[in-house]
Amino acid sequence: MASNTASVGKLKIFFEMIKFEHTLFALPFAYLGALLVNQRIPAGMDLLWITLAMVGARTAAMSLNRIIDRHIDAKNPRTATRALPQGMLSVMEVWVYVILSILLLLVSAAQLSELALKLFPVAVFALVFYPYTKRFTWACHLFLGAALALAPLGAWIAISGSFALSPILLGLGVLFWVAGFDIIYACDDYDFDKENNIHSIPAKFGINAALKISSLFHIIAPSLFLAVGLILNLGWFYFIGVITAVIILFYEHSLVKPHDLSKGGVAFFTMNGVLSMVMFVFSFLDIVF
Repeated sequence: MASNTASVGKLKIFFEMIKFEHTLFALPFAYLGALLVNQRIPAGMDLLWITLAMVGARTAAMSLNRIIDRHIDAKNPRTATRALPQGMLSVMEVWVYVILSILLLLVSAAQLSELALKLFPVAVFALVFYPYTKRFTWACHLFLGAALALAPLGAWIAISGSFALSPILLGLGVLFWVAGFDIIYACDDYDFDKENNIHSIPAKFGINAALKISSLFHIIAPSLFLAVGLILNLGWFYFIGVITAVIILFYEHSLVKPHDLSKGGVAFFTMNGVLSMVMFVFSFLDIVF
């Protein structure tokens, strides 16, 4: 009984460490990519395997990030209480989760399409490479965005077995959306990053310029979402979703100022989860009605 209780406790710590609930950021865009292929609801099994692929990819990505950054996290007051720096989980235990998550991604890709399976190594490379980018380039936010951009593109490929312009533009929209809010998030670590030679847009250009760059990225992102709707000749529900996303991004940026970043957590966690759900729900309504 004690062993089972300890295992459940470890699993709870792991899910808290990887912020499992934040899979919500990318999963709706994966569903959106699948939904737009034929502009109809995909088969139930396809949606199941896409969901499992996303869970595997997201869990592997966050676990790898925590392993690779554990020494940096231990020095940063904001992250020093995370599970690995505190010894609540061992590196070996987290590696087990990484391997299981990558296997889940592999099995899911194999069930979806031949092209999805062939591109599996590309997805794994993106997951492994991103955490290292903050060590040598301020463009690390764009690499994070590129990793999450694989969600809609991968789902499209899983259903259609081919590339197209629309999912590429949708993926680029996700890239700039993610990079934009990651810049806001990185502003909290400005002093630490400067002192420890951690690369980021705030550390390179300053917080004021970083927030302007983030705003620019959040102008580009909905513009790309708009282009997808025009290319695919989608209806008014989709465009209402894009307009709502613009309003959410505007509100998000109203919460953070160069001299006051105290509401950055709200902007990062809450509003971006809402945005991804809004884009999916309105697109779903567009397809159904």
